[in-house]
Amino acid sequence: MPDAADLRRGNRSPGAGSNRKVALVLLSLAAGMLGLGFASVPLYRIFCQVTGYGGTTQRADEAQAATIKDSGHTMSVRFDANVERGMPWEFVPLQRTDTVSVGARDMALFRAKNTSDKIVTGTASFNVEPEQAAKYFNKIQCFCFTEQTLKPGEEVRMPVLYYIDPKILDDPDNRDVEQITLSYTFHVTSTATVAASDDTKALDQNGAGG
Repeated sequence: MPDAADLRRGNRSPGAGSNRKVALVLLSLAAGMLGLGFASVPLYRIFCQVTGYGGTTQRADEAQAATIKDSGHTMSVRFDANVERGMPWEFVPLQRTDTVSVGARDMALFRAKNTSDKIVTGTASFNVEPEQAAKYFNKIQCFCFTEQTLKPGEEVRMPVLYYIDPKILDDPDNRDVEQITLSYTFHVTSTATVAASDDTKALDQNGAGG
């Protein structure tokens, strides 16, 4: 005669073990997809930097730039500047186009002015056209590497130090490229009201008392 333990074992569904295995597999899959989601942004950024996908330019340091030789071949570079809708800045290139020697370092200057009565901090997104040329466009210094903060009415000049890798001359996809466009768009990251100075506060108090 079977005992109680045998009856309990006999009452178990034959598919219970399989169901648990399926649940564990699904749980592992979900965890993996979640981890991939968090990793996708930096991985995508690295992919864009390596391939130039989406017009993403490269970033080079001084030591790397020093190893690049001037090819003697010239190319035109056009500069484009924009601000997002509602951003109270004027932002323009000081020179619309420049003829540069491929492999030689060159500098472009942009002017930005805060036309509001608030402190405005912004960051610049950028891209290069045509896209296939982006992986050969190297920035050594750029205002787009960090946020920029301008006080009310403040105007600054923002330099970009760059070079075009001579390897572009051997790339069949860039054989017909005669001009590269470097485009920036500034976006607001924060704003702040200017704090009243002690002198202003004193004048306000005296005026209120009078």
